[in-house]
Amino acid sequence: MSVFGDGLDQAVQKAFTRPIPKSAGVRMRYLVKQLGGTKAVAQMLRVSQRTVERYVKDQIKKPRPHLAARLEREVNKRWQPQIRAKAKAKAAATDGIVIDTRARLGYTAPIGSTDQDRIRHLTVALPPQYAARLFDAQEAGASDQELQEIAAEALKEVYFQDGGRRAGSLEEVRFTDIERLEFDL
Repeated sequence: MSVFGDGLDQAVQKAFTRPIPKSAGVRMRYLVKQLGGTKAVAQMLRVSQRTVERYVKDQIKKPRPHLAARLEREVNKRWQPQIRAKAKAKAAATDGIVIDTRARLGYTAPIGSTDQDRIRHLTVALPPQYAARLFDAQEAGASDQELQEIAAEALKEVYFQDGGRRAGSLEEVRFTDIERLEFDL
């Protein structure tokens, strides 16, 4: 499970103008239309082509849990691509992204300062350049650790250093033990 990747996806899904289909038959028909045939859907979902055809005709209504999860994930990835792209572009160009987290945050600082890690609950509006970096890294297939490092760098600049107005000698922010993480556009 990717905490940061899933969080970014959920933030973008809030921009959708229509709800994602709920029933297995409608989801399967959507994927068949998107991929251009039942064979491609069957290969992607790792089921037989006949099974896909039976879902399309509503001969099967309730998928097994593992298939239901794959089906939901694949439909979510493809749902309203233009709305998704516009929301990401707007966040990366003008609005930025809000991170709401409860996690253990610490930092590396010069000797003599208190750099003890502690649990903090932060809700911070990140500037557009960090939203762009997060979305670009996600689309490039970055790991959750890489997304976490970008978020930690953003928190360092925006929260700890306040855009360069304080804590200028702060070297690194540690962002660990994430209890809760949510993004909002």
